[in-house]
Amino acid sequence: MAIQGVVYNGPHEVAIEEVDDPGIQDPTDVVIDVTSTCICGSDLHMYEGRTAAEPGIVFGHEAMGIVDEVGDGVSSLEVGDRVSIPFNVACGHCKNCEEGKTGFCLNVNQEGSVPAGGAYGYVGMGPYQGGQAERMRVPFADFNALKLPDEGHEDDFALLADIFPTGWHGTELADLQPGESVAIFGAGPVGLMAAYSAKIKGASEIYVVDRVPSRLELAEEHCDATAINFEEGNPVEQIIDEHGGEVNKGVDAVGYQSVEPESVRDSDEPYDPTKENPGVLINQLIRVVEPKGRLGIIGLYVPEDPGAPDTISEMEAQGRLGIDFGKLFEKGQGLATGQCDVKSYNRYLRDLIIAGRAEPSFVVSHRVGLDEAAEMYDRFDNREEGFTKVILEP
Repeated sequence: MAIQGVVYNGPHEVAIEEVDDPGIQDPTDVVIDVTSTCICGSDLHMYEGRTAAEPGIVFGHEAMGIVDEVGDGVSSLEVGDRVSIPFNVACGHCKNCEEGKTGFCLNVNQEGSVPAGGAYGYVGMGPYQGGQAERMRVPFADFNALKLPDEGHEDDFALLADIFPTGWHGTELADLQPGESVAIFGAGPVGLMAAYSAKIKGASEIYVVDRVPSRLELAEEHCDATAINFEEGNPVEQIIDEHGGEVNKGVDAVGYQSVEPESVRDSDEPYDPTKENPGVLINQLIRVVEPKGRLGIIGLYVPEDPGAPDTISEMEAQGRLGIDFGKLFEKGQGLATGQCDVKSYNRYLRDLIIAGRAEPSFVVSHRVGLDEAAEMYDRFDNREEGFTKVILEP
């Protein structure tokens, strides 16, 4: 049987095509009918040709839906259960899974290019068909699927697969404590979720850095954040002036495609607002966070960038960045990185949603049918004003 899915056909080209129904492959699998599936900023890295992704991948690692088939070895799920699926594929019984490091499972990706960890519909992350499709196979389902109430909060729950836990993870990596101040670079969906998580955790002051007015407005309205537009001046200086000094903690929610603000350049060449500088954002965090502070790095960084623009160096295209390590050392700062272990947080964030204590769906700007995926990818990739999070509905 064939189903419809979002298929990558090359840089800047996706299409809705017939793909194989995944079906039950192992006794511990379930198959879900997908009700909501999101486009993620990390999908755009593949879409733009900035990874080693080959044509034919079914995209999508943020999905929720209704259980339609249940393998013989599954004991906790039944047909009709509504579930959220973490983007991490994890076995549940390896050393890392037992320690809660489900983003780095040792058993689910023996043939992929990533040394540990698996994910749906992502290059190098194992053989798992993506969730931007009508149906999706979930391996090790007793461990991976998170049960949800039968109805309500569809847009909120759709964000439990990745961006809400990942934003929370950024604040955890930074060791953000109640009453502390934090600077978050990036007001895309993950950056907004990091700011929202900081608000929930009781941060005293939250600064969010970006240049897209509509996203900065969301940060102010929903996260009680101070918006810092880096096109209006050096963001480090803006934050220090506003705060009266360096902040306690920092979060990088952008990654290797950071662009350099004109206000921090030391070159006489004409300014190009699209020119990437992969290390600039981490260096700004080092400068804006106080001595002994911590930096949480959740923006994506890669060891190779096949589609790198000519404007960055060969070294940077290999993931080796010009980080001001001496300043980091001088300030005695801590730095933590890595993708989110979704299962460490999603149950608790689900319960915050159910209790009415969290409504992360303020970041959702578009909910459309699966057949509009190609248009949504194009518009999201162009960073159109008013675009934050896109949910596809198969």
